Amino acid sequence: MNFLGIFLGIVGPWQIGLVVVVILLLFGGKKIPEMMRGLGGGIKEFKKATKDDDDTDKLEEK
Repeated sequence: MNFLGIFLGIVGPWQIGLVVVVILLLFGGKKIPEMMRGLGGGIKEFKKATKDDDDTDKLEEK
């Protein structure tokens, strides 16, 4: 069975809205953009590290 279909069947729009409201209440509007910038930077660094690792593997094969 399709994982996305199962996930969307369990988590509906009301549950997503509730999670968003709880996050806003816990962290506030000012803190969320800062957290997203940090998350984006972390993802960028992870992609860069995996790309560098792939390049190193290719050089070792030659």
